[in-house]
Amino acid sequence: MVDRPVNQWVKGMKVPNKILHQQSATAHEHRSNQQRRRSKLILFLAVALVVLCFTVAWPYVREIAGFTEVADYEGTGSGQVLVVIPEGSTGKDIGDILADADVVASSAAFVAAFNDDPRAQSIHAGAYQLKLKMSGKAAVAALLDPASRAELKITIPEGFTAEQIFARISDVMGIPEAEVRAAAQDTAAIGLPSEANGNIEGWLSPLTYEFSPETTATEVLKTMVQQRVQELTELGAAPEDWQHTLIMASIVEREVNWPEYYGQVARVITNRLADNGQVNGRLQMDSTVLYGVGKTGGVPTQADLKKDTPYNTYLHPGLPPTPISNPGKAAIAGVLNPADGDWLYFVTIDLSSGETRFTNSLTEHNKNVELLRDWIAKNGNN
Repeated sequence: MVDRPVNQWVKGMKVPNKILHQQSATAHEHRSNQQRRRSKLILFLAVALVVLCFTVAWPYVREIAGFTEVADYEGTGSGQVLVVIPEGSTGKDIGDILADADVVASSAAFVAAFNDDPRAQSIHAGAYQLKLKMSGKAAVAALLDPASRAELKITIPEGFTAEQIFARISDVMGIPEAEVRAAAQDTAAIGLPSEANGNIEGWLSPLTYEFSPETTATEVLKTMVQQRVQELTELGAAPEDWQHTLIMASIVEREVNWPEYYGQVARVITNRLADNGQVNGRLQMDSTVLYGVGKTGGVPTQADLKKDTPYNTYLHPGLPPTPISNPGKAAIAGVLNPADGDWLYFVTIDLSSGETRFTNSLTEHNKNVELLRDWIAKNGNN
């Protein structure tokens, strides 16, 4: 390799090496100064960011670490407010809800009391009637007190018709009956299965329910329908048999009030549907006749028995077109697991005790009917 000449050419001019070295040193010093300034700027921004984050987080850190006193009210509060605790809420979630409603001074005050009380884990979701400006400890105690629960209880007896249930919902929830009936017509919103053919009768499970005061008629009916579907599934009824099962169970429920007879009445219905001799497929059930004329109990009159409705099973063979009541789970189980027997007739001879007699002889059945008439003569038609 040939060494470079001592003198270098710069833009057509000879520049001594000494000058070039001076220029190079000056450029290097300039770059170093820029790098130092850039490093200082980055360092300044990083420090500023740390300070900002610390400033924002410090109040929470101090509260959690106990460096400061948590804001808390004193005493059991005053006034009244409705608070709803959703399913799956943690202590922190509940604290936030109560703080927003001014039940407690801060979420932290409630959380501290929540963590100090082992019973707090048993606080249930739902609506509560609480006071304003309560201490965290008082708020926990109130949520554990059953008296604070603001849920409305609706008890639906077995055998109630849909109309009776609508009236009960209206009365307890304070919802106009017309609104309840309208909700029942929205079959998609209430989750009514297609097997019901658009008719809600029979699909409202009779139980005791608890609802928040803010619950709508649609939500109430949907809950009852869901419970019914769950029962049918648990009992092993095939979906294609759901409506048939409920029609039979609704008759069983209205014909006898004693679960011990459910399986026998279910067998009578099955036997009558298949009979081609004595009854020729006619159920001849008083309960269906009464439903067809808008009655919910008692013994049908001669006028009732002569009135031609789709539910008059003295006149029409086979099952009625829809359920005639909303049966309980036990009645459904009786239909799915009927007793063994050749009975075609039954009658309750004592409306007080529920004593019921079964037979496949019309002559014997007529004697049993006379026993019922004697009972009614002595005690009245209850």
